[in-house]
Amino acid sequence: MKRFVVFDLDGTLLNTIPDIAGAMNRALKRHGLPQHPNDSYKLFTGNGAKVLTQRAVGDRTDMWQAVYQDYAQDYAAHSRVDTAPYDGIPQALAELKRMGVHALVYSNKDDADTKDVIRHYFPGYEFLAVLGARAGIPLKPDPTALDALMALHGLKAHNGLYVGDTVMDMRCAHAVGLYAVAVTWGFQTRDMLRAEHPNSMINHPDELVALVRERLIKHA
Repeated sequence: MKRFVVFDLDGTLLNTIPDIAGAMNRALKRHGLPQHPNDSYKLFTGNGAKVLTQRAVGDRTDMWQAVYQDYAQDYAAHSRVDTAPYDGIPQALAELKRMGVHALVYSNKDDADTKDVIRHYFPGYEFLAVLGARAGIPLKPDPTALDALMALHGLKAHNGLYVGDTVMDMRCAHAVGLYAVAVTWGFQTRDMLRAEHPNSMINHPDELVALVRERLIKHA
């Protein structure tokens, strides 16, 4: 029996907003478009880089593809400047490993960026899988990619948790039948998350460790 936790990336494992905002604002500036404060990007993210760009350009829909290309190149070069793991995340991952619980990452960030950022910020940590957005595969909350990933690794929903900070995460968790854990340290508000009926809401990674111990270890 494989016990596991599926993690979202942006806003859950890592605070990536400073580098996302920096790259997008530079792209917008180069194209003569208005820039946005960092906090605005908390609501722009969550549905992949293309939707992020569309939200950032606003009514200048004619510009989004050019800005997207510029942003993608900039972010690939500057995705590790001010990004950092949230307090307690490295310790929580280490404790999951000690308990024999697998960790996976599933993100709507482009697949190459997802893998690159994870390699940089969690060197040496053996995630069971790291998966981001790929061409032709629907983004979450569509369950297609996560269902396939779980099947590939022989994972059963009743043995796992899904941890995320957005409405899309909660909907994806429900769609695949995973216990949905909403984190309050990420990008979206408590009210937004609560409206999606998560099974639990937590305020610090220490609470995740306790929840894993209670649901996946004690009652296994």
